Amino acid sequence: MEVIIVADPNAAAEIAADAIGRLIIEKPSAVLGLATGSSPVETYRRLIERCIAGQISFTDTSAFLLDEYIGLQREHPETYHNFIRRQFTDHIDIDADRVLGPDGTALDVSATCEAYELSLQASGGIDIQLLGIGGDGHVGFNEPVSSLGSRTRVKTLNEQTRSDNARFFDSIDDVPRHVITQGIATILEARHLILIATGSSKAKPIARAVEGPLCAMVPASAIQLHPHATVIVDEPAAAELELADYYRQTYHSKPVWQRL
Repeated sequence: MEVIIVADPNAAAEIAADAIGRLIIEKPSAVLGLATGSSPVETYRRLIERCIAGQISFTDTSAFLLDEYIGLQREHPETYHNFIRRQFTDHIDIDADRVLGPDGTALDVSATCEAYELSLQASGGIDIQLLGIGGDGHVGFNEPVSSLGSRTRVKTLNEQTRSDNARFFDSIDDVPRHVITQGIATILEARHLILIATGSSKAKPIARAVEGPLCAMVPASAIQLHPHATVIVDEPAAAELELADYYRQTYHSKPVWQRL
């Protein structure tokens, strides 16, 4: 695992966008894993700018979403289908049919989860998966005590997660209790994980995920198992990392030829 500590969220977004941009140039048919929430938004903005400037093109690229609420109609503004369109894919040259997410309106949710797993496999697998981290250490919507071997499935949100997401709805009562999420084992199959966390509220979960024990109570700690995981944090989010100085030294002395 590589931990990169930067000054602010803008610097974090720039590093992530550089990695994704380089991938798209070298492999136009790349498969991206897209996260929602506030953490990746600045990265998406930079990728949009580069696409508009003609520096990169997503015409042959495919993308998969990490998760989706169950019960929100497709046109609801807070579905993750609409979030990703609003924040990213409507502003780049990607084919809308190549952006896939779980169907939160399906009558047979179990069948939808199985079909989503098959779609991921049929795509050849995700090249770069963007991730955020919840205040309790969840990743995707894999809440604490989620199985580290889990696949795409239904999860019940805990009250902390619903409270955190209530700012996007009229009230907490409108936040769905159930979601479809890629499982931890599914996430770990991506070839490269990039987890972005900024702000002091992420300091404790980052320290637990990066330096704490591997455990289901902190689902994001599963990234410790991945052979190519990059964690990009700003200074406030790095505040509780024991080895912060080592991470800074390692990154600053990184050879030019060694990529992210």
